[in-house]
Amino acid sequence: MLPLILLSIFCTTSHAQPDNTLLAAAEQKKTAFVQDLAMLVNIDSGTGNGDGLARIESFLIKKLNELNAKVEVLAAPPSIGNMVIGTLQGSGSKNIMMMIHYDTVYSIGETAKRPFKIENNKAIGPGTADAKGGALIILYALDILRERRFKDYKTLTIFFNPDEETSSLGSRQKIQTIASQQDVVLSYEPPDAEQVIVGTNGIAYVHLTVKGLASHAGSAPEKGHNAALELSHQLLQLNNLGNPEKGTTVNWTVLQAGDRINIIPDKATATADMRMSDLTEIKRVQDAANRIIQKKLIPQTEVTLQVENRRPPFNRQAATEHLATLANNIYQTLGKTLAPVVMRYGTDAGFAYNPTQQTPAVLEGMGIVGHRIHSSDEWADLDSIVPRLYLTVRMLETLGNAGVKF
Repeated sequence: MLPLILLSIFCTTSHAQPDNTLLAAAEQKKTAFVQDLAMLVNIDSGTGNGDGLARIESFLIKKLNELNAKVEVLAAPPSIGNMVIGTLQGSGSKNIMMMIHYDTVYSIGETAKRPFKIENNKAIGPGTADAKGGALIILYALDILRERRFKDYKTLTIFFNPDEETSSLGSRQKIQTIASQQDVVLSYEPPDAEQVIVGTNGIAYVHLTVKGLASHAGSAPEKGHNAALELSHQLLQLNNLGNPEKGTTVNWTVLQAGDRINIIPDKATATADMRMSDLTEIKRVQDAANRIIQKKLIPQTEVTLQVENRRPPFNRQAATEHLATLANNIYQTLGKTLAPVVMRYGTDAGFAYNPTQQTPAVLEGMGIVGHRIHSSDEWADLDSIVPRLYLTVRMLETLGNAGVKF
């Protein structure tokens, strides 16, 4: 819980006038920001693309060195690519972490098919919002802080990881470790409007496997045990594993059975995308599914199901609500309103937040405003660059204040 001294800052910030010097500095950065965004977007850096990730990594290291940060580069096995960690030492008392990923969901060749372009206020291209724009918000905001000679923090830790789009398998432990040493963590995923994100879902995969018996589909189909048919039966039975009251969803998205038309398939698999805000839902779904799959259409088949926890939820907490209030009050000095929202997708904020200790204070959605993420027409709102830079700088200046206690 944040103390009264910080709450008083929340109350007074909304009545303050904008910092016109800061606003002008953010405006001055916009042209270079867009140039860097174009360069980054035109590099294919999908998760697992070692060459593309290495090029982005080199850019991040260069920018962190220009900020006079201590830079550490760590491998992230089993993921391809490295974690890039920058640390700035200040003269204050607060430890603050800023984080975002630099991988995308797009395949090699995507940028050649649709390179970066601008239409009106839209920056269009793969990864413009998710999350290359977010990485640049961090770097350019820190550059403004450097110009303003602001050092009223103990440490500023900047964390870039290469594998968020595949559940941060190689970086999650480092996120948890570094976050546990912080007072505040700010994450730079893109909101889809003038928002900050105060909660996200957790993610699990539900793996269904059916083993049958192969046989010639023409001359001896009766001697086989059709795994595809049994899989279809099980999917119909398992179609209602979600829980609308708790916001849990389970959607079957990937199916595979057989590879030859003339053979009864002896194996079939399906995977479901599960989203939840309550970790106990994983056990509930596993237990319910174990009971359901006992009822088979083809008794001779073997059916197994496993729920794999991929990313924990980031649940609403008092400290996050206070950070969202601070962010809104800062935005109000610009004549804008910043709404706190809960999103159904999952992010690395789930790894940063410790639900047992309810620390550190975490706020998600600090990145550039983006739309249609993970789609062929993803775009970022260029009009959000200046206010988002302004927001980050003022947040850091306020949170780093030595008089603010957590």
